[in-house]
Amino acid sequence: MSRPSPKTIRILVADDHPVVRQGLVDILNDQSDMSVVAEADNGLQAIEQFRIHQPDVAILDLQMPQVSGVEAINTIRSEFPNAAIIMFSIYETDEDIYQGLRAGAKAYLLKDTPCLEIIEVIRAVSEGQHYVSAKIGTRLAARMERPALSDREFEVLSLMAKGKNNKAIATELSITENTVKFHVTNVMIKLGAGDRTHAVVNALQQGIIKL
Repeated sequence: MSRPSPKTIRILVADDHPVVRQGLVDILNDQSDMSVVAEADNGLQAIEQFRIHQPDVAILDLQMPQVSGVEAINTIRSEFPNAAIIMFSIYETDEDIYQGLRAGAKAYLLKDTPCLEIIEVIRAVSEGQHYVSAKIGTRLAARMERPALSDREFEVLSLMAKGKNNKAIATELSITENTVKFHVTNVMIKLGAGDRTHAVVNALQQGIIKL
């Protein structure tokens, strides 16, 4: 008796770089058990195409126009709780990884990941498995141990990154300078920084803020 043919994994690929997207599509369509059923070049399109095709696996770039990858994951997962989504990015900053997985992605792949590994991860995710490389897993564990910034602390940090002093931050946020100092101190403690500049540098390196 002949073996049944493997189920074809239906895939959505969303990336705003045409060359990257087409290259990935060609690689996946060359697999006997895979078929790219939809493509998108921005986050809004990714959401729309997912609704239409409801693929087995969606591969989403984190940095896309109109709607970010993380926002797209949140929206898709709110409508399709069992959606199997793989984050695909050139970035490996702690915050990007953390936010994407927190939103419900099942795997995180860098764009320089070998093709064979990408293919195997897609197969694993289509079967309900999760995938994070050992390197990324170590960094994710460290990120999860770090206290999260409050919304106000994030606002203060963002203004610090723009070079604003306490007085300017107080004016912009309509709070007192003493309150700003309190938030700045908390930001430095949570980011393990000895001064404001170090705090901003750490935040940029970890992907908490972007210039």
